[in-house]
Amino acid sequence: MKAFENIDEVLDFAMNAEQEAVDFYTQLASVMSNQQMKETFLEFAKEEIKHKARLEKIKEEKIFEQNPEKVADLKIADYTVNVTPSPNMNYADALVLAMKKEKAAFRLYYALAERTTNPELKKVFEELAIEESKHKLKFEIEYDEHVLRDN
Repeated sequence: MKAFENIDEVLDFAMNAEQEAVDFYTQLASVMSNQQMKETFLEFAKEEIKHKARLEKIKEEKIFEQNPEKVADLKIADYTVNVTPSPNMNYADALVLAMKKEKAAFRLYYALAERTTNPELKKVFEELAIEESKHKLKFEIEYDEHVLRDN
């Protein structure tokens, strides 16, 4: 894993990761034949754009305050199989893909928070992990309400 020299490098890394998520969801939306799926992935991309903008604001204003909070985890992503993106994927598979992606992002930021001894960096990583866990929860709730309950 890359060694960061300062907080700006951390934020640049995080903003790049968020841009990759925007690109990922936008690309998936572009190949979806189902209009609902297309709109769903575009909505996911918008969420990641907001996250990146938040990071940009943190970098610009040098505000690293953290609002500690606990985010529920339904653990649905832990019990789903891996899904490969495809133009004809169904809504359930798209939600699984989104859950897995957000879980991976959470794990990355949590691991970075655990590895740093710099309190400011730790706060930034913890905040990013919380944001990713919120996204994952959103997808888990959607999966619970529209997939699990329908079966």
